[in-house]
Amino acid sequence: MSYCAYCADKTEDNIHKNYHDWHYGFPIENDDELFGRLILEINQAGLSWETILKKQDNFKQAYAQFSIEKIANFTEDDRSNLLENPGIIRNRLKVNAAIHNAQQIIQLKEEFGSFRQWLNHHHPKTREEWTKLFKKTFKFVGGEIVNEFLMSTGYLKGAHDENCIIFDVVAKKQPKWMEL
Repeated sequence: MSYCAYCADKTEDNIHKNYHDWHYGFPIENDDELFGRLILEINQAGLSWETILKKQDNFKQAYAQFSIEKIANFTEDDRSNLLENPGIIRNRLKVNAAIHNAQQIIQLKEEFGSFRQWLNHHHPKTREEWTKLFKKTFKFVGGEIVNEFLMSTGYLKGAHDENCIIFDVVAKKQPKWMEL
């Protein structure tokens, strides 16, 4: 048993190692946390994941603790504050996507009860099918963003190498119906 190649040489206090060992591939039950992961994945586009991990607390604070309800109701002043916040990624398309996507999730919750239930309803799908569905539903969600979001939350395989010591830990956390 070993670690996935990308973090095998990292020390215990490394931000990648912490994410790898405690978050990556693990199912997320809470809708706001799920949405927060989507916000982080969208903001990673074109940047390193390390940059996002270092700023994740800033994102959580700037985006109302990732509250879907609050973000869906952000005003123009809130949008301006995000675009002026040096602690996050100040990209207009990404900020607008977060607000739009929160509004979309509010609608999904009306029909499915929760964001997680919407995801569960559509599971399993291939990466391509998921990408098509996400592009139809959300903004700023290309194939790589969708893939990483779904791998990082346990909906798609690939978060960990099969010989990684975390692989079995993640597998035990998956609901039986969702086995990877």
